[in-house]
Amino acid sequence: MIHPRHQSPRTSARTARSPRAAPSPPPAPPGPLTPRHTVELTAPQAMALLAGAPLGRIVFTRRALPAIRPVNHLLDGGRIVIRTHRDSELFHQARQHGGQGVVVAYQADDIDPLTHLGWSVVATGYCHPVTDPEALLRYQRLIRPWPDRPMEAAVRISPDLVTGVRLTA
Repeated sequence: MIHPRHQSPRTSARTARSPRAAPSPPPAPPGPLTPRHTVELTAPQAMALLAGAPLGRIVFTRRALPAIRPVNHLLDGGRIVIRTHRDSELFHQARQHGGQGVVVAYQADDIDPLTHLGWSVVATGYCHPVTDPEALLRYQRLIRPWPDRPMEAAVRISPDLVTGVRLTA
């Protein structure tokens, strides 16, 4: 919004005729929030929270820089499974590194923007392409990707390091 002192007659007339008012800012939370306590989660606690999260972020390297993509996932036998397309950079890298896999991180959280309460989990490990046709068919039935492009491939992340924090009052 333009302060009246800074309006020219032309600006003033234009804003006066504007049928749309400027959107009002979101309401402030009631009172100042106190800093939240951080409670470290055990790996099993973190994986249990991750299992219930509808969305996460896969972090991998693309052209020597970090790349982050939002994806939905499934936990299967302690491994994180996501679907992707065969020409994706992530799938290419996982396949290229063969049996070793490629190092990735997977992050998910559920933090309330008003209360600042919630949790965040990061799992770091090696990502491998799913090559077993039966497993791939099973994942295609269980994981419904959100993008509208075909996701005919899948990768599994075997977490080596799982960390998490819970924000409490």
